[in-house]
Amino acid sequence: MTFFNVSEPLIRSKQEHLDVQDRSGLLQLNWQIGNITLFSGFYTRIDQTFLLWGLVTAGIFFTAQFVPLSWSFQAILWSTLTIVGTAGMAVLTLFWVKVERVSWILYCWAMLMITGLVLTDCSIFLGWGGLLQHLCDLWLGLSAIGYFCTGLGLRSRTFIAIGLAHLFAIGLLPFVAPWQYLTTGIIMAGCLLLLSELQWDMRSPIDNTLLSEEQKEFNRIQHQLRQLSATVNK
Repeated sequence: MTFFNVSEPLIRSKQEHLDVQDRSGLLQLNWQIGNITLFSGFYTRIDQTFLLWGLVTAGIFFTAQFVPLSWSFQAILWSTLTIVGTAGMAVLTLFWVKVERVSWILYCWAMLMITGLVLTDCSIFLGWGGLLQHLCDLWLGLSAIGYFCTGLGLRSRTFIAIGLAHLFAIGLLPFVAPWQYLTTGIIMAGCLLLLSELQWDMRSPIDNTLLSEEQKEFNRIQHQLRQLSATVNK
């Protein structure tokens, strides 16, 4: 048996047959004008976490690129947004990571975000000029570590690939020096938006004592339906 589930594509349209942990807190949107559908989609709590961090990331780096605010004020703004994003991530994903037995991934991301926040604030308020010039490298690197951990925990090639993309972006920054914050924001927020809108690969479902027997049976049926749908669509 291979470590990754190579039978699944790296990324595809969202699956409709969701497990119990994915249906919990599901957000469904259907925007219409008359009989015309403007947008229709659904977002699990994991998708909502990606959207939340996408907004936080875009707000931080686009502000740094385009809005003439002092570094001190931006540090306060970034700290607030990062804390909000970290707290929101914990609330939205706690049940899912417990069911999937990957709570350590949540703790890993939280530690990475707090580490980045502390280093960023120190570079600004303590005048660490060397680090201040490489904040984009810092956040891309921390995000890459987080994606690698997620990829290993979920056995997902998609997250590993996104981690590699973040590392590649670090090497790209010297060539876009005047626009490094914009570039970083586009890459980080763009990847998060992609993950929220599409289905990524991961290991096969596992049993968990948090779920009742009825919930486990429901998940087994959903898994069979997903396999049947994948076979039909080939």
